[in-house]
Amino acid sequence: MILVVSVALMLLSALPSAFGEREALHISNQTDPARADEVYRYLASNNIDVHSVTENNDMLVVTFGSNGQQAAAQALMTEFIHSSETVALTLEPSAPSWLISLGFKPIKLGLDLRGGVQFLLEVDLVPVFNAHAQSIINDLRQEFRVRGRVVNGDVVLSQYGDAHLGDIRAYLRSQYPNWTMSQSGSRLTISMDEEERRAIRTLTVTQNLQTMRGRIEELGITEAAVQRQGEHRIRIELPGVQDPTSAKNIIGATASLAFYHVESDASVRTKSINDQDGRPVILHRNSILGGEHIIDARASLGDMGTPEVNITLDSTGGRLMTNHSRSNIGNPMATLYSEYMQSEEGQSIQQSEVISVATIQSTLGNRFRITGVGSMPDAQNLALLLRAGSLTAPVTIIEERTIGPTLGAENVKNGFAALALGLGFTLVFIACWYRRLGWVANAALTINLICLFGLLALIPGAVLTLPGIAGLVLTVGMAVDTTYSFLNASKTKCAKGEIFHKP
Repeated sequence: MILVVSVALMLLSALPSAFGEREALHISNQTDPARADEVYRYLASNNIDVHSVTENNDMLVVTFGSNGQQAAAQALMTEFIHSSETVALTLEPSAPSWLISLGFKPIKLGLDLRGGVQFLLEVDLVPVFNAHAQSIINDLRQEFRVRGRVVNGDVVLSQYGDAHLGDIRAYLRSQYPNWTMSQSGSRLTISMDEEERRAIRTLTVTQNLQTMRGRIEELGITEAAVQRQGEHRIRIELPGVQDPTSAKNIIGATASLAFYHVESDASVRTKSINDQDGRPVILHRNSILGGEHIIDARASLGDMGTPEVNITLDSTGGRLMTNHSRSNIGNPMATLYSEYMQSEEGQSIQQSEVISVATIQSTLGNRFRITGVGSMPDAQNLALLLRAGSLTAPVTIIEERTIGPTLGAENVKNGFAALALGLGFTLVFIACWYRRLGWVANAALTINLICLFGLLALIPGAVLTLPGIAGLVLTVGMAVDTTYSFLNASKTKCAKGEIFHKP
């Protein structure tokens, strides 16, 4: 019974993949059900082969009868929809609705099978390490009035002035325990240890991943893949995108962050910015300090076990924050996140949003914490945004690949043709050579493939690529090898009368 139920479940999971997928558009923020007919008539009047327009959870799903209609339909709908609506490129299963209602979906195809654009980006970490080193120089200049310079991410001090070297060492050990010191004559070199360097590298690349995922959403692509590759590289796959220009514009956008005093009433010295829930927040026109003063931001748990974000500012930012917080204890302070996007005309467009509003509870310095940030994932996301707005590492596109949809379809056709050909010859040979036991082995081999396809469709995040199809062919070969050994042993036992013997 367990075997029958398992095979039946895997068969249902694998069936949607046999029907394939259709190109589709998702139009969000729909409130009028009758708009589905308007969208259908509008696209049909512009020679778009529309298969269906349905409403699903306040969203219109537009599917097409043939491939190659998606991009043209998106351009038309961008002009047709309201300003509050969005259009996203996606794929919808072609399987019957009853099968989809059970929760089964087709196997996700990789970039080499579906077509699209792939970018390989390299994160330049040198400016990040140099910024940390420059922060130490600024602090030492303020405390001891010494001079230094940054050399490859290290701090080099050659003149101490009236400061005692022992005092400098004690200050560095207490304030920067993750930095090591080495002396050569009158020259003191302060270097970041490997563990801290590795932590900063991971945080910076993670921040870039978060930023890239947010920017890719602006493209309206629901199945984009943004993954870390190696220590300081990021791979971005955009299935279905054939024009990389718009993707480059969004990936190359810059972001900034600033802290503002929250006002109670609007006036000429204030401005109103919406928060993440769309509610207006009245801010003072001038910021307290900008995100360029933020050196680090990390999420952690506070003394009461509540999530918080620990902020580290440079010396200049610390002075600005101290001066403001000393006279504004008990007043709210907002964190404003701004992103500059490039339009099609090449002009920069600023988009701002208040991501946090917190009450100042005490005098703040160059290190303080933001509480009331929600859950731990919310705190981690806020820390990523803070780092993204202040210490964004430069990113360079070092590789770009465009795979056409025709080539992707040809890969699918050839790959599965090879699998079907190999499987067909195998089934025929085993059935003719081993007769009755051969049919049992064929059934086992077929069930094996059904289970493989069913599991691929069930596992979250699993993607079938061209090497994956080669792996399926190899699996068939290994199964045949095992079956061959089993059937030979069974045939020998049959000859000896140990199996199927007559009474």
